[in-house]
Formats: sequence, structure tokens, C-alpha cells
Amino acid sequence: MSIHTDLDAPKDDALKSARTAAFMTSYLDALTLVERLHRLLLDVIKDEFERVGLLEINAVQALLLFNIGDNEVTAGELKTRGYYQGSNVSYNLKKLVDMGYMHHERSEVDRRSVRVRLTEKGRGVRDIVAKLFSTHADGLVDRGVLDQEGIDEITTALRRVERYWTEQIRYIY
Repeated sequence: MSIHTDLDAPKDDALKSARTAAFMTSYLDALTLVERLHRLLLDVIKDEFERVGLLEINAVQALLLFNIGDNEVTAGELKTRGYYQGSNVSYNLKKLVDMGYMHHERSEVDRRSVRVRLTEKGRGVRDIVAKLFSTHADGLVDRGVLDQEGIDEITTALRRVERYWTEQIRYIY
């Protein structure tokens, strides 16, 4: 049985401080990696669209089409789902409508609200992105980069961080 004395307090504080500093370093590394992975994902999508000769839309717009999928949504719904920032979403939706990748229709109930859905052309882009992601998933497994357990652990950890950040926004500010 150990007896904890006041003399142990400086050692405990130093140990806690070292653990906090180590965690902070790892946390910042993780944040940098998430940011870098997002940019890399956009580059991978851009490269795929260059490969297939589809140059009129950018990677952000392609991801937007992929995320909308077969749904009919408003810009507000895309923002509340956490996919996009406000002005970014409105700009890209307008561009995609103008280029024929999406249909838009004003709500009969609320004339300020516009609902959008993919056109056949938009579904073609969605399918290209879906095929790309499927190929990547197969490659990650086939090359032993990740298995089901590994991807589940990553997803679980990222969802916990997402919940923590969401709570910070909702309850602190």
C-alpha cells in the first residue's frame, strides 16, 4: 500500500504536465493530418476528373454532387448536415445548376427556399466519384493498409472528436 503525501504533488504535477504536452503534440499532428487528408482527397478527385476528361467542374463540386446523391435537398440542409460552409454551398449550387448538373425548384410553401436534385448529368458525376471511392476501398483492403476493424476504429475516434467539437460550439459560445 502506498501513502500519498504532499511531497508527491510536484511529481504528480510534472507527470501530468508531460502527459498534457505529449497529448497536445499528438492532437496537433492529428489535426494537421485531417486537414492534409481533406486537401489530398480533393486532389485525388481532381486527378480522376482530369483523367476522364471532365474539366468543367471542380473537386468540391463533385463531392457536393456525390453527397447529395439521390436526395432532394436545400442549401440549408447541406449546411446543417455539416458538409459545406454557407457562401461556398450557395455559389457551388448555382454553378452546378447553370452547368446542368442539378435541377432547382422554389418551394411552394416557402418561396425563399430552393430545393435541388441531380440531373442525369449530375448522377454521372456522382457515379464517377462513387466508383473512385469503391476502387480506393478495395485497394486499401487488398494492400493491407486497412481492414474493417481499422476503419471502424478510425471512424469511431473521429465521431467522438466531432461530438466533442459540436458540444464546444453549442455550449461554450
